[in-house]
Amino acid sequence: MKEILFGTAGIPLSSNPRTTVDGIKHVRKIGLQAMELEFVHSINITKDKAPEVKKAAEQSNVVLTCHAPYFVNLNSLEKAKVKASIERILNSARIANLCGGYSVCFHAGFYMKQESKKVYDTIKQNLKEITSTLKKENNNIWIRPETTGKETQFGNVDEILQLSQELGNVMPCVDFAHFHARTNGKYNTYEEFSEILEKIEKKLGRKGLENMHMHITGIAYGPKGEKNHLTLKESDLKYHELLKALKYFKVKGVAISESPNIEDDALLMQKIYNKI
Repeated sequence: MKEILFGTAGIPLSSNPRTTVDGIKHVRKIGLQAMELEFVHSINITKDKAPEVKKAAEQSNVVLTCHAPYFVNLNSLEKAKVKASIERILNSARIANLCGGYSVCFHAGFYMKQESKKVYDTIKQNLKEITSTLKKENNNIWIRPETTGKETQFGNVDEILQLSQELGNVMPCVDFAHFHARTNGKYNTYEEFSEILEKIEKKLGRKGLENMHMHITGIAYGPKGEKNHLTLKESDLKYHELLKALKYFKVKGVAISESPNIEDDALLMQKIYNKI
């Protein structure tokens, strides 16, 4: 990608009818360039429907990403839940790939009151199984564990970057609102946003900054981290400074708006970014 492509987390609210194919066409109609397939509650696109989705994305010149179901915990104490989590990520990656998607993100798991090193090793091993399976299937979609919004969730930036260094076809999904919420209000200045981007470049090189899958939204938070998403203007997130940092570091990739007013905030960010 030559630039940052802004898009929506799911079908735009103003799309009518509200189908995936119509949503993709509507994304382009309103001037955006990307859409995230939201499999957060279930994988809602069938193998039969996927080619139609792919065709719509290609014709509309819209880049597709995917968010796997929320019901994922690669560190569950129950083997059946780990197996189900692996299958949910695999099936999301399979359908997203059939749709022409380039990246699938997910919340990798919870610490479950365990030592962080042990949790890291467990999640790494399960991710390795996922990437190995997809490689055998000739599926090269990017697998993206996401930076998370609560201290109880696995996924601080160092953990995600280390996984990206150690495993093939794994790169971060960087959620800037989650950084802000996880630290109860930090990571909200140009300098702090730059610090994150510098860390990514140091660990993953320019490739890390030129192959980004990002989430940006306003967010409500407290001492325990993330509470719920807000629109950018309702929140205290200094999104102007974030966009300025992304421009300065020549970041490329996809920036997905997860705000309650998904397309309005995606368009707002795109407008501000283009003026910088």
